[in-house]
Amino acid sequence: MDNINKELDDLANEIIKDFKNRQQERKRYEANWQLNINFFIGNQYCAINNNNEVVDFEKQFFWQEREVYNHIAPILEQRLSKLAKVRPSMTVVPFTDSDQDVNCAKVSKNILKATSYKLNLSRLISEATVWSELCGTVFYKVTWNNNKGNTIGFDDGIKICEGDVQIDVVSPFEIFPDSNTYLSLDDCKSVIQARVYNVDTIKDMWGVDVEGKDLDVFTLDSVNLAGGLGYYGRVNKAGKSVKHNSALVLEKYEMPTTKYPNGRLIILADKKIVYIGELPYINKSENKRGYPFISQCSIKNPNCLWGGSVVDRCIPIQRSYNAIKNRKHEFLNRISMGVMAVEDGSIDTDNLEEEGMAPGKVLIYRQGSQVPRLLSSGNVPADFNYEEDRLLNEFLTVSGVSDLLRSSSLTNNISGVALELLIEQDEARLINSAEEIRQAVKEISKQILRLYKQFIDGKTSSKLINGNGSIEMFYWNKSDINSDDVVFETENELNESLAQKRNMIFEIFNSGLLHDENGKLNNSVRYKLLEQLGFGIWENSQDVKTLQIKRAGKEHLMLLDEGRIDMPREIDNHDLHINEHTCFMLSDEFEKAQKRNPKLEKLMLEHIRQHKQFNQIINEKENQHE
Repeated sequence: MDNINKELDDLANEIIKDFKNRQQERKRYEANWQLNINFFIGNQYCAINNNNEVVDFEKQFFWQEREVYNHIAPILEQRLSKLAKVRPSMTVVPFTDSDQDVNCAKVSKNILKATSYKLNLSRLISEATVWSELCGTVFYKVTWNNNKGNTIGFDDGIKICEGDVQIDVVSPFEIFPDSNTYLSLDDCKSVIQARVYNVDTIKDMWGVDVEGKDLDVFTLDSVNLAGGLGYYGRVNKAGKSVKHNSALVLEKYEMPTTKYPNGRLIILADKKIVYIGELPYINKSENKRGYPFISQCSIKNPNCLWGGSVVDRCIPIQRSYNAIKNRKHEFLNRISMGVMAVEDGSIDTDNLEEEGMAPGKVLIYRQGSQVPRLLSSGNVPADFNYEEDRLLNEFLTVSGVSDLLRSSSLTNNISGVALELLIEQDEARLINSAEEIRQAVKEISKQILRLYKQFIDGKTSSKLINGNGSIEMFYWNKSDINSDDVVFETENELNESLAQKRNMIFEIFNSGLLHDENGKLNNSVRYKLLEQLGFGIWENSQDVKTLQIKRAGKEHLMLLDEGRIDMPREIDNHDLHINEHTCFMLSDEFEKAQKRNPKLEKLMLEHIRQHKQFNQIINEKENQHE
């Protein structure tokens, strides 16, 4: 027992030593992230010193102008607003072309939709994109939480849940790879995630008592660094603050090796090992285990795990812009308030410094001395205005973001087609960042399916909300997930704006391609058009024909899944159902299903006969009334 405890203590000390080395190796990147955040929130009088620490600059003179003219924040906000359109829809490719695999792929697609809605994936992507745009890199952590999901029972009054997928956004400050030179996190031999937890949380999660301490964490504060002549201003500052009664938790993930074929996860809480075992999740292809982290970069850097940020490029321009604006205002202060030249001993200079040259002031000077006079400061040099305009244009060039609508000369002298091309070119500069988001969502979707495949036992239910607001419950089990080949269902959203998409729909509509042989637009096509135009909620008007078609489709699924089909109902549109069932029987899907189960044809034909019998009864009653 003593030998085991000694081995655990040695392992804990080894991990702590390794963690401190990784902290030093990553320190210069961390300082860069802090600097970017400071400039974004308005603390722009700071820099990185030789120790890779962010330090603030104080005012050198009391009259010095130190205002912040923040152009980095609106640039980043504009990039975020454009990237907010990137919300890819995912679909699953069937393992084979068999009907069963095709149906499983449809179920897997619905699972992804239901999970995305349940976890509010869109909000998580927005939160992560803020981090990636500021620091260059962010991570998603896809794990399994046994305390989530449907309740399956109680044990001594404690609720037992079936578990569910959990996705967390992890800032780059928490991730420590074994080397910063890898292009991908999966190339790292090991990764450490460091977080500060309250000791009560550690007790609840791992059942271990640890000593609470005061630990430094990254947070925001307010400092007096701005202002000018006669006034002060406060700006936000990103730095360290103290978190009380807390402990540092290190999670070290090691990739599979010959010694540990399933990898290894070691968790330390305040130098105590609270968990040691294999990597918990089969979340990689070919049923392999790996890290639960998925990276998302703003700008990829060669031979480096950490991505770049547009803020890095804008900081030198922002410093120059603040300097030129403040020097300009100092010049205006000299012009408006004046600089007075007086003969030594001719006036009370203390009174003049305290009260200044107030309007109507009686200035008493010594008899025989020269009259005090204001020195001419001239006009503001034109170079100030030229440099200010040049820096504003440089912001647009370096950031890759511009607002074409602000340029009146541009919008007044350009055609609509040319303006549309300029907008496309403007958004094309965000394609790489948008593609990073799409690839991250794709990998998240794969890991979601793999975790459900690993942990779900028996049947479970999910809620699917359609675009028209209708709610549909469906049941599934792990056998329904036989493929994790996830692909994009939509193209990159930045390639086509909503206005372009609507314009294309109107062009197709005007060409007459959507009309039937009688030149009319049927209801199903009409509601599909409304849905594509963004008015899918109008489908709640409950078009009877559309609902009848959906009902017939559900009967087809019941036949394929359960080998049975319900009796026709009086409220059915029997002619419509007969047409839908006939089309279904002529499809390749039914032909393949019939070969596996010859009884399906008999059931389907009997169902169609029943519809025809209902039709005959209705026609006879109508003839009697006539």
